[in-house]
Parts: sequence; C-alpha cells; structure tokens
Amino acid sequence: MSTTPVTSPVDPEQQLRQMTRRSFATGGIAALVGTTGLWWLKSAKLDDGISWPLRKVLQFNERVSQAYFGPDRLAPTFDISRAREPRVNGQIGLKKSVDLARWRIDVLSPGEKLVVERSLPMGAIHDLPRFEMVTEFKCVEGWSQVVQWAGARLSDFIEKYGHETPFIGLTTPDRKYYVGLDRASAMHSQSLLAYEMNGEPLTPGHGAPLRLVCPLKYGVKSIKQIGAIQFANHRPADYWAERGYDWYLGH
Repeated sequence: MSTTPVTSPVDPEQQLRQMTRRSFATGGIAALVGTTGLWWLKSAKLDDGISWPLRKVLQFNERVSQAYFGPDRLAPTFDISRAREPRVNGQIGLKKSVDLARWRIDVLSPGEKLVVERSLPMGAIHDLPRFEMVTEFKCVEGWSQVVQWAGARLSDFIEKYGHETPFIGLTTPDRKYYVGLDRASAMHSQSLLAYEMNGEPLTPGHGAPLRLVCPLKYGVKSIKQIGAIQFANHRPADYWAERGYDWYLGH
C-alpha cells in the first residue's frame, strides 16, 4: 500500500516575508546599479558639452544615419490632399512681425571671422528656380505631419552664391538659433529654402519669410527665419547639438 507524504501547510505571512525580502534585495541592487551608472555618467569627462559615453552613442547614431544617407535616397512624397498645417514648435530667435521689403539674408564667407560677403533681398531667393514638394515633417517629440512646401533648392543657392566648403551653417538674424549641415545634406535635392507652405506664404510662426526644410532630418534642423548663411571649413555650431542631441540628426 502506498502512502502520500504529508506536507505542512504554507504560512502566508512567512511566504509574504520571503517575497518582500527578495523584492527588496532585487530593488536595492537595481537602484545601486542605476545610481552608480548615473554617477559615472555625471563624473565622466565632457566631450563637446556632454559626458563622453553619451557623446560616443550620439556619434554612433550619426555614423548610422550617414551610412544610410545618399543623394539618391529621397524622402517619400505624398498627394497634396494629405497636406495639413503642422504645429507651431520652437520660437527661439523668431521675430513676431516681418518686413519683407527690408529682409536680408547675409552670406558669410569662410574663415574664423564672420564676414558678410553679400546681403541678399528675398527677391534673390525668388529668382532661383522654384521647387515644390509634399513631404512628411518629423519632429523629435514623436509627431509628424504631411506638408506641402515651395521655395528654392538650397543647392541652387549654394551654386550661385556659395563656396565649396564641407559645411554650411544657418542662423536667425539675432544669431540665437543656429544649425549646421554637412555639404552632402545641404546639396540634397530635397533640402529646400522654403517661402511657402500649403500654397500660402509662410507665417512668422512657421518661419516667414524663409526657412529651411530637410525631410531626411528631424524638424529641429529646419531652421525658421533664416537671417544668415555661413560657408564653413569646420562643423558650425548647432543649437541642439550643444544641448545633447547628435549633430547630424538624420532619420
């Protein structure tokens, strides 16, 4: 005859105490690892404004984006019926009212000193070949919107007024907001100096009278109210790269 072993009933309070001790130990180890990692990041040597481990990650992101980029890689285009007005994001360096008759785009020559080589009226941009596209504007905040843009290709501007430098910088008139582009990105066929959005002139909130649109990059690169374009032999300053984003910001 077989017998079934008798087991002691489980004490719920004892089981709860064991679970609590394990959870506390696991949580303590996780907190210690997190705190140690945070301390390490904060104490790490700075590289261009942020800790070097984070900078290495951003540089890796840049290399991946650049490897995927090419003159033949185009952002998808859409039917104009899908175009809508995007959110008004970012007001740094923007004037609330714009006098088109007096607006100038300063062209800065290469060199350490920012020398104004020429100062162009908006008419000079309108005289360049007109180009239209309906592309998706992507924000680093996670939203996107299909928009129709019209303006002049940045490549046409560079060929007429620029220099063969490896980098191009763009700033607002007060120099409070600024972005940098490598030459390949600037010469891409969809990099646009836009003066119209969805069939209408730009409003000040969306960058009137002239803004940059780069569909293969996130929206923070598409600077509004361009006041100056610099041709540079070294990477120009970039507002968000100085605040922890990667300089390239492709997607």
